[in-house]
Amino acid sequence: MIEAIGLSKYYGDFAAIDDVSFKIHRGEVVAFLGPNGAGKSTTMKLLTGYLSPTAGVAKIAGHDMAQDRLGGATVLGYLPENGPLYPDMTPRGLLEFFADARGMPPARKKQRIEAVVELCALGSVIGKAIGKLSKGFRQRVGMAQVLLHEPEVLIMDEPTAGLDPNQIREVRDTIRRLGQSKTILLSTHILQEVTAIAGRVLFINEGRLVFDGPTPELLKDGKSLDEHFHEMSPAAVD
Repeated sequence: MIEAIGLSKYYGDFAAIDDVSFKIHRGEVVAFLGPNGAGKSTTMKLLTGYLSPTAGVAKIAGHDMAQDRLGGATVLGYLPENGPLYPDMTPRGLLEFFADARGMPPARKKQRIEAVVELCALGSVIGKAIGKLSKGFRQRVGMAQVLLHEPEVLIMDEPTAGLDPNQIREVRDTIRRLGQSKTILLSTHILQEVTAIAGRVLFINEGRLVFDGPTPELLKDGKSLDEHFHEMSPAAVD
């Protein structure tokens, strides 16, 4: 469902990512780890078609995202870190806007808005201006927008960044429920989320993939995820 084939992105002589390859199959929930500047966000932008690769291919459900981005977008939901929202709109207005932009017929539009409002627990703020909502609620609005067209694949960049512990738990529970029916790739700096949500870990450092395996494999030697994080990103250690 998600495939990176020799993905590279260069800015002059600087390699943001270099020859990154992996496959994520239907129904997997995969955590994408690495220090700041390692190449996580660049990889996600290449996978979603937001950026074009210098070399290699990014595929979503078989769609080459550099050649058929619109086809890939029909099955993809992308939640960037601090994703843009329209602060003067209400959650309902925003969802109606995106449903219309996707050409949803009225009956499906109504059904899908009701479904994502319930899933993301937005009923209490549905008529309030987004700009007046807490960061937790704004993140849920972004997630509702991403889920509106029932995508099979979800790519989320730091979905719990800046949230308080209660908000983190709510978003984490939502992701866990979604993982029962979706293919999910999410980046995170919160290592507890990895064991709570993801069955597999991709670890990137200095633009190169340095680990790809089941989450329990990182814990079988008795070391913590924190210890492994530092071992796999030595350049980030003082």
